[in-house]
Amino acid sequence: MIIWEEEHTMNEQRNLNIVLEPLDVRLSVCKVEDYSGIDLSRPFCFTGTTDEEYSLVCPTETVPANTTERDDGWRAFRIVGILDFSLIGILAKISEILASEGIGIFAVSTYNTDYILTKEDCFDRALETLRDSGYKIKEAKCE
Repeated sequence: MIIWEEEHTMNEQRNLNIVLEPLDVRLSVCKVEDYSGIDLSRPFCFTGTTDEEYSLVCPTETVPANTTERDDGWRAFRIVGILDFSLIGILAKISEILASEGIGIFAVSTYNTDYILTKEDCFDRALETLRDSGYKIKEAKCE
């Protein structure tokens, strides 16, 4: 029990250095025929291409007409700052904390940082849970 408490305290102290910034944007996760109808210069437009699909995360109001499947009702927060590629476990820890509360995530990583999406109805609870676990929550950035 003492070992767990020491580990828990060390994890909380490590989390104090991580700041999360909620984004004031509603997002949709989509499958699209191609990227021709998408303005890739818009903020919060994430694409992923595989041998099986074209995926898109974008603000809900910009979902293109050539969308074949979509899931609306997502909100996001990002880890503030530029994350060095040598850092290990940041996204895993956030995922673990939220999973323990029954909150699913959809993660998107960029060169600089990670974006964590949750369904809108879990968003406030996700931020509260992470705040209670030692993360700092920055004031929401409006887009």
